[in-house]
Amino acid sequence: MGADDKLHKDLGLTHVFTIASGAMIGSGLFILPGMAHAMAGPGVIFSYVLAGLLATTGALSIAELATAMPKAGSDYFFIMRGFGAATGSIAGMLSWFSLSLKSAFAIVGMATFVNMILHLPGLLSGAILTVFFIALNILGVREAARMQIIIVFGLLLILVVYVVIGFPQTSAELLIPFAPYGMIPIVSTAGFVFVSYGGLLKVASIAEEVRNPGRNMPLGLALALILVTLLYALTVMVTSGLVEDAVLDNSLTPISDGGRVLMGQFGFVIMSIAAILAFVSTANAGIMASSRYLLALGRDDLLPSTLSKISSRFRTPHVAILVTGTLILLSLFLKLNVLVEAASCVLMLTYILSCLAVIVLRESGLQNYRPTFKSPLYPWVQIVGILGIGFVLFELGITAFIISAGLILIAFLTFWFYGREGVERESALLHLVARLTDRQLVHGALEEELKQIIRDRDKIVVDRFDRLVENAVILDITEPMSKDDFFNLVAEHLSPRLRMKPKRLARCLQRREAETSTVLSPFLAVPHLIVDSEKCFDLLIVRAHKGIEFNDEAREVHAVFVLAGSADERNFHLKALSAIAQVVQEKKFEERWWAAKNEQGLRDVILLSTRSRYDAV
Repeated sequence: MGADDKLHKDLGLTHVFTIASGAMIGSGLFILPGMAHAMAGPGVIFSYVLAGLLATTGALSIAELATAMPKAGSDYFFIMRGFGAATGSIAGMLSWFSLSLKSAFAIVGMATFVNMILHLPGLLSGAILTVFFIALNILGVREAARMQIIIVFGLLLILVVYVVIGFPQTSAELLIPFAPYGMIPIVSTAGFVFVSYGGLLKVASIAEEVRNPGRNMPLGLALALILVTLLYALTVMVTSGLVEDAVLDNSLTPISDGGRVLMGQFGFVIMSIAAILAFVSTANAGIMASSRYLLALGRDDLLPSTLSKISSRFRTPHVAILVTGTLILLSLFLKLNVLVEAASCVLMLTYILSCLAVIVLRESGLQNYRPTFKSPLYPWVQIVGILGIGFVLFELGITAFIISAGLILIAFLTFWFYGREGVERESALLHLVARLTDRQLVHGALEEELKQIIRDRDKIVVDRFDRLVENAVILDITEPMSKDDFFNLVAEHLSPRLRMKPKRLARCLQRREAETSTVLSPFLAVPHLIVDSEKCFDLLIVRAHKGIEFNDEAREVHAVFVLAGSADERNFHLKALSAIAQVVQEKKFEERWWAAKNEQGLRDVILLSTRSRYDAV
């Protein structure tokens, strides 16, 4: 991927928080409570809390995956690398469908309120709004995100005021009986409102455009999830305690109805304005996120590569945004309950796959899987998420399964007839199978891709020492060895590169070691010497499984870096020593050193270290 195909990292913590919050505080709060109350009664409060708790398991997994692989396409990218091209392609298209439908849901809701004010036909106002959001997202993610910040903070302020004023006026009689239809409808309704937490997935899909994703992604997601779950529960409780069941059940303006009870027509207008802001936020974030799935699928040649094009002027995936907008326009003709059930079902499947992806990636033994945030209580969080979301999904009903099956079929057929040909990609699942069966099934392509992702994520600029490591001789010694035998082996490999005879080089190494020991710790030695030559410098790296005996105090040295260069390279010699010192002082150096599977793995331990980079010399 060239420089012209890269997205700008324009988003910070505030953007992550507001995009996630804005994507969640939308149709899930301003339309669904009325429909959900008809299904579960006042117990719908618990439905939202249960959905939020289950979403937390997926959010923790997504946060880990997003910090390990901050790339456009979110769960598609993770699942592709976890399970392979077929599963990843289907997951990517399903998420694109789901988030596009959720955006259409928001635009339909917005059009309902616009119609109350301007009396425009619903389809016409929906189409105009869709075109507006398409244009906004093409102009730039920073512009779309800046608008998101203003909307979300205004929206949060209105909702807090609504809860503070409304809480003292709630009627206990309206909240009793709490579960008039039993507990099972409360659980199934949690599946119905699960779409409300789709914003977590949306923000993960723009991880490639987030600055410092290791901090900003998990922190932004956590703050948004906690705040939104609390606001959902309080707002729905206040509304259920203010509005009579006959009015609230199946109402498409439930929070506005609550505002009318509190403050008359003025309250209805204020909460309607809040609803419109929420719909704007959801639709905006939805187009921004869903278009990134097409971008990622196009990059991997699972869909036409035209979808991966980045606008040279605005640095946004304009083709993917236009196609996403077209799908949203077509979705405006669908019924609301179809949009909600399909979006919720697919989102739950996506969260389950994300939890599974964390397990597979961690257990695969991939050494370059290095998330900067790790999900706590692994693997119990993931197991609870898989089982809990699976149970709620089962209770959702047959309609959702039929809709989802249709979307899965479309996604599978698209992969089978278009993306399958020529796609050969290693997956973490293949690495896991290779690890369990002790068979050679992989060739390092996924490790190499993860290495490049880490370099991009951590802004690692390749310097001369990195290039030296890339070309260094690597020895992985499995038998114990004496110091003299070791230096003879080193001389055998380095002498042609240094233009010296092996015996002479071995004597120089032995003499240098006799003068001053190069053993720096019981684990590490760094033999280094100046050779009689010009403009030459080389490195040999050794992992000794059973150790090299340097002296009585260092009988089992397991990591050795041999440096040899001419006198005119003395300056770089010092820089190389400094680089090695920084590499071996990393917290997990020894753990990663032993975990490396092969010579390239040993190189990657050094190449991906967090050290000062030097200008080329």
